[in-house]
Parts: sequence; C-alpha cells; structure tokens
Amino acid sequence: MIANRPFLTCLASVTLFGAWVAGAESHQALEVARVDSEHSSAFLQVVAVDGRPQLAVVFEGTDDLHYYARSETAPAPQFNLRIRPSAEGLDFGEPAFPPWQMFHDVGLDTEVEVYVGDFQVLVPLSPVPDGPIRVDVRLTGMACTSQLCLPPFDKTLSARVDFSAATVEPLAAAEPSNGPQATQTVSPAPEPAAGDRSAERQAVLPYGTVVYYLLAILAGVSINLMPCVLPVIPLILMRLIDQSKRSDGSRLATGLAFCVGVVLFFAAFALVSAVINLTTGAVLDLNSLFRYPSAVIVLFLAIVLFGLAMLDVVTISLPSALASQQGSGSGLLGTGGMGFFAGVLSTPCSGALLGFVLVWAQTQPLAVSSTAIILMGVGMALPYAVIVSVPSLLERVPKPGTWMEIFKKSTGFLLFFIAAKLTLAALPKDRLLNVLTYGIVFSFCAWMWGAWVGFATPAGKRRLVRSVALLIAVGAAVWLLPAGGPPEGASIDWQSYDRQAVSRATSQGQPVLLKFTADWCTNCKIVERRVYHDPDVIERIERKNVLPIMADTTLIDYPATRDFQQIYGEAGNVPVTIVVLPNAEVRKLRGIFDKQELIDLLDELPEGPK
Repeated sequence: MIANRPFLTCLASVTLFGAWVAGAESHQALEVARVDSEHSSAFLQVVAVDGRPQLAVVFEGTDDLHYYARSETAPAPQFNLRIRPSAEGLDFGEPAFPPWQMFHDVGLDTEVEVYVGDFQVLVPLSPVPDGPIRVDVRLTGMACTSQLCLPPFDKTLSARVDFSAATVEPLAAAEPSNGPQATQTVSPAPEPAAGDRSAERQAVLPYGTVVYYLLAILAGVSINLMPCVLPVIPLILMRLIDQSKRSDGSRLATGLAFCVGVVLFFAAFALVSAVINLTTGAVLDLNSLFRYPSAVIVLFLAIVLFGLAMLDVVTISLPSALASQQGSGSGLLGTGGMGFFAGVLSTPCSGALLGFVLVWAQTQPLAVSSTAIILMGVGMALPYAVIVSVPSLLERVPKPGTWMEIFKKSTGFLLFFIAAKLTLAALPKDRLLNVLTYGIVFSFCAWMWGAWVGFATPAGKRRLVRSVALLIAVGAAVWLLPAGGPPEGASIDWQSYDRQAVSRATSQGQPVLLKFTADWCTNCKIVERRVYHDPDVIERIERKNVLPIMADTTLIDYPATRDFQQIYGEAGNVPVTIVVLPNAEVRKLRGIFDKQELIDLLDELPEGPK
C-alpha cells in the first residue's frame, strides 16, 4: 500500500487539477460594460436550490453602473437586461431575477427599476447532465450610469459547466430599496425557436398599432423642418414650379417621382434593418451611421459636393447617355434621385425623434416595423404630394428671380455648415482636421472638374483636366483620410501636464519626458507619427521608467504654454521635446528630429525598477 502511495497522490492531484480547471472555466468572467471607472462583468456558476442544481449568471460590478429591470422604464423598449441560456440536450426554465433596486434617472427625473452592483440570476434546467457540458448564455440590454448610457450590448457568455457538483449556495436576495413593489421580478420571454425571431419582437407599448402609424407619418412630416433638409427645398420647389407649367400628367409624374425617391430611402432602410435583425438580432438606427468614421466622411463629402453644386461651382448632371434620351425618363430619374438624397440628408439632424420611432418599430413584428418606417417616408413626401396635386398652391410661391438665385447660393453655405457641424462631431480631433483639410482639396478638385472645362472643350483636353483632378483627389485622400495612430498594442501612456507632477518625479530621481505640442501644429503631428509611434521609442520609455507628459500649448492661457516660456525658456515655437534627467539636467530636441536622437538620449538613462 505504501508503494502505491505516490501513484494515489498523483492520481488525486490530477483529479483535483481537472476539477479546478473545469471550475475555473465556468468562472471565466465576461466584461459586459465599462465606462471610465464604472464596469460590470458576468460569469457562470452552479448553485444548489432545494437540492437541485441551477445555473447562476453572476454579475459583479461597481455601484453606479446599472442594468434596467423593466422594458417599460428602460431608455428604449426591450433594452432591459435579458438572459437566454442554451445547451445541447438541456431545457432551461425562465430566469429568476433578484429583487430590483430603485434608481433616480437624472435625464427622465424619475425613479426607475434597475439591477446594480453584485447580483445573480438563477435559471432552472432539466435534465441534470452527468458531466461537464458547454453552456452559452446570451446577454442583451443596455447599461447606464448616473451620467450617461452606453450603446446596447448583445454578448454571449460561454463556458463548460459541471452541474453534477452543485455545492455553492445561491447569494442571499438583496432587500428591495424602495418599498414592497420593488420585490417584483420581470423575466424575459423564453428564447424563440430557431427561424422564429419574430416571436421576440412583441408590442411593448399600450396603444394600438394605428396610433403609432399616425405618429410615424407625423414624424416624417416634421423631417421637412430639419435644418439638414431645408437647403434642398429651393431645388425641389424650382423643379416643381417648372413642371407646373406643363400638362397635368407631367406635373403629377414629376411629383410622384420625387415622393417615390423619398419613400425608397426609408424602404431601403427598413429592408436593411429587417435583414440585420433577423440574422443577428441587433437593432439598427440611423444614428448608428455616425459610429462608423468611413460612413461619416463619405456623408460629409457628399454634402460638400451638393453645396458646391448650389454655388454653381460644379454641375451635377446625368450621364450623357441618359440625358440624350427622349421623353421624360431622365427628368423623372433626376427628380427621384433628389427625393432619395433628401431622405439621406435628413439623417444627420434627425435627433431623438427619428431614433425613438425607429427603435420602437424594430421591436415590433416585421410587418409592423417595416410599415412604420416606410410611413415615415410617406410623411416626409406628403407635403410635396399635396403641392403637385393642387397646382394653385404653386401659384402662391413667389416667381423665380434674383431672390431664388441668392437663396439657392445661401443654402450652399448652409450645407457647408451642416457638413462640418453635424457630420464630423464624432470624429477624433486629429482626424477631424485631416478630413476638413481634405474637404478643401476635394472642393478644388470638384471646381477643376466642373469649371475648367465645358461641353465645348475638346475631348482630349477635357479628359486630361479631369484626370488630373481625379488624381489629386485620390492622392490627397490616400494621404489625409486613413486613420492615424500607433500600431495596436504599442502606445505611450501620456500624462497631462502638471508642474507639480514634474517636480515630484524629478525629486525622486525619475526621468521626465515633456512633449510640447499644439493642435494647430503640423510639425508636431509629423514628430508624433515618426518618433512617438515607433516601437523602439515606446519600449525605452517603459524600460527606463520615464514619465511621459504631453504639454499642450494650443491656447495662450494653458499652464503648459506659460511654463514653456517662464520655466523652460522657450520662445513658444513647437514642437519641442524636453527630457529632464535624474540629475536635473535638461536636454532639448527642437522641431522635427529623428527618432534615433531620442533613442540615443534615452539609452543614457539608467534602467528603471524591475
């Protein structure tokens, strides 16, 4: 027996290690939400309830980040916390949520029901498997803090879970924080069967569908008052006035073409929304467009192009093959395209109105949601349909003249304002400057394309000029538009400038690197890209325990601007890199310098603590 003791010890160790690995995998946490210092994560655990194992989804988080407990009081319908587990061969019952807590929503100025901090959700199951089994838990909802809400999340928590060893007792239920009503629990509906996602798109508001159809139409009508759409109204009216001089059939056909163009934009959005929701379960809204920098840049350039067209810098026309065709086909196509563009132009400043209608629509059955979205387009087109149907209304519009030309060109400048103010707000600062710079280059190239040549210009010269314009536009786009920044995994943790932080570091013998820069400084960006994005520089700053500080001198009253002159004796020209050595010696690298100069300087420093 003694001779077998090492073997038994080894066997027991392997068994315990295997159990530890299985348990560790089931305890692997998934970060569900994080903003600044607030965060929340979830992991899976097995608990024993009345002697039977249940799946516990355990949440651990900070006290200000919370999930909504009820769909009715969430920021949008069905953005409450929802948990849907699945595993091969297992049937899960409805999740049992803990008592919710009451939270004061500053934005709504009301009390809402939330889950916050540490809590767990229990899910019964049958049958109980004999050994470890893979479990996938889909978590959806929206997390908020007292200051802001994060984008809706849709994450899957996966782990191998051993239900045969349910030794952990469930957490004690938290006492409700605001009276008996808070002890209620709201459980989401069970996961719908495959291929039947429409089962989870339920009506969540108490009114009839017709009411929301009417609200969708009213929302569409109100879009015409948005500042993003106002600039194209003169073009629309000019075309309608011109068509009013023709026969009733031509006038009605033109008006119908414009209305169809508007409705087609919303129909396309409804189609994309339905496809994405059916395939991924995600909810799409127009404001999501601004989360994608490439889409924002394309929209910005499109609006700039139309602004240039309003100023007659460039003429936007159909291809000659279409324009030369007889009949009204090309005119109808152009009018329909104008309607589609009016729909696109409504997206930057649609605001909460469109967002609410679209989010609500996508929680409904597909037929209801698609109808509601399309009816928004019908509402937007409705005023123009009335105008072309009643010619006397057009007669009350002032006759074309100098006022219309001035108004049209004024709206061109309004389009530039919309392009810069409403489409680029979400871009990072450095990229924003590059995009605005490219907007100037793009405008110059559009001017070359439209004004340097005309129909009377020989074909060879016209092709040459436009090829040069296209080459400049493409080359500038390759140079200015790509996102900058260091390679993934390589970055310097810059600290904001603080005179006291510099003093503390130098008094403790820690070297300090001060990068004096400014937002308007082009050479600063060259140094940033060539020097501070280099892996060798980043590695030495970390290895030598150098304190990196970004000294921003963009404005005259910034602390770094004052100290740049008073303490470090510089006239104010940037970029300047100053390295304060442990012996208080100061080394300076002015202007654009080679990365090797900084590397050689850093190599003189002693090694930092391990």
